[in-house]
Formats: sequence, structure tokens, C-alpha cells
Amino acid sequence: MSKKSNTSQRYTAEFKRDAVALALSSDKTVTEVARDLGVSPEGLRNWVNQDKVDRGQGPTGALASDEKDELRRLRRENREQQQTIEILKKAAAFFVTESTK
Repeated sequence: MSKKSNTSQRYTAEFKRDAVALALSSDKTVTEVARDLGVSPEGLRNWVNQDKVDRGQGPTGALASDEKDELRRLRRENREQQQTIEILKKAAAFFVTESTK
């Protein structure tokens, strides 16, 4: 009896692209294509939906992959800058108390 892992498996961009192309060109349902490929049906469905957004065919306001990447990068950069600011505030407070002693 095989035990499935709860951790997500990473697939290459090429594999995802080919899986989406197969799902869109096939007469089979996304679930059937996913089963044939050995991937999660919901995962494949997400890939197909994201591909539609990337091609401008998704719902209004949905972010394309490159926009998601940029947003992720900017949020990480913002978080790092906020941490730097906090460190500098603490250092300034430390030096103020040390200089008044």
C-alpha cells in the first residue's frame, strides 16, 4: 500500500506548460488529464486558470504570473526594509541612552 506525501511536489515550468497545453487541447476533463499525468487535479486546474490569466483571458483584476512575481519581490523587499528600520531605531535609542550616561 503506497502512502501519499502531504508535501507539495515541485514541477518544472516546462512540465506545467506541457500539462496545460495537453489539458486545453484534450477532449478529456482536467481531472482525467491530471490523473493520466499523476498530478493533483486542483493543481492542474490552477495551472490552466493561471495560463488563461497570463494570456489576458482571465477574470478582471487577476494578476498575471509576472505581476505575482513582482508583488512577491516587492513584499519581501518591503519586509526587509521594515526590519532594517526597526534595527536602526533600536540602535539609535541605544546610542541616545549611552550618550546621556
